[in-house]
Amino acid sequence: MSSVAALTGILLALLIGAASPGPSFIIVSRISIAASRSEGLAAALGMGVGGAVFGSLALLGLTALLLQVAWLYLILKFAGGAYLIYLGVRIWRAASEPLVLPETGRAGRRGLLRAFWLALLIQISNPKTAIVYASIFAALLPAAPPLWMLVTLPPLIFCVEAGWYATVALVFSASGPRSIYLASKAWIDRLAGSVMAALGLRLVIDGLKRQPS
Repeated sequence: MSSVAALTGILLALLIGAASPGPSFIIVSRISIAASRSEGLAAALGMGVGGAVFGSLALLGLTALLLQVAWLYLILKFAGGAYLIYLGVRIWRAASEPLVLPETGRAGRRGLLRAFWLALLIQISNPKTAIVYASIFAALLPAAPPLWMLVTLPPLIFCVEAGWYATVALVFSASGPRSIYLASKAWIDRLAGSVMAALGLRLVIDGLKRQPS
């Protein structure tokens, strides 16, 4: 397999993974609907940065450290799961609160930064993602990859992750999805909060199952 073909396969696998529904999708779509398109795009950038970080860790071989040092991996899983549960509870509790929409196309710098950091934290809250990246690299990366591939992979991963979630932000910030959300805000928020908390709980339970007996 040529280096270009291997790189294409890796990026396609990562795009499929990014498109799979999960907490990242929930948070970007909700920010885009409930806040603004600009904040949704800022969240997409946060997802891209998080993906690039995980990709870099996998390329540097630091994911092997997580697998070998069991207690560190468990701590990260518990912390990530607890954070998702916390966000889920917050979304659920705010479900009945009225939504005040910002002016169309406007978002303050503080709101953009908040959306960016929230998305970044969501993206890196699950250390298992780094293991998935490492598995994809192990399966598709050449045994002796050229330097140009190692250098270009992290920014390309950023483009894949940020590009996908920017698409999500553009779709969900449109008037149609926003109108549906406003009409059923309480039920949609409660569903989103429940799913987010359930994903966090699953992460914690998975960590407990992996503890040595």
